[in-house]
This record gives sequence, structure tokens and C-alpha cells, in this order.
Amino acid sequence: MTKFNVPEMSCGHCTATITRAIGTVDASAKVECDLASHTVTVAGSSARDPALIAAMKAAGYAATPTL
Repeated sequence: MTKFNVPEMSCGHCTATITRAIGTVDASAKVECDLASHTVTVAGSSARDPALIAAMKAAGYAATPTL
């Protein structure tokens, strides 16, 4: 499981866009978006963090891994 901070994520449209973007990298990934904390959790993915971050960036959202 990997968690990312996505500060620009603020609505349902954002979460849907991010979920679709991650799905293009790994369709089997389980994505959970928390608007209150601006975090995205990705579970069950074989994709590496840089690929997930690149997908979110391509969709217009800057993401950084949380510690």
C-alpha cells in the first residue's frame, strides 16, 4: 500500500480523474481518495511510485509520497 499527498485534490471530479489516471498504469489497483486529508492510497498495485506519480501529474495533479 502506498499513500500520496495530493494538495490540489478538492472534489469528486478530482478523485475520479486521479482514479482513472492510476487505472491506466495498473487496472487492478485499488484507489481510495480522502478529500479531507488530500491523500490518495493505492493498494494492490504492482506499479512503482514514480509511475503512479507520473500518471497523476499527467492528469494535472502533483503528488508526493507520504512518509
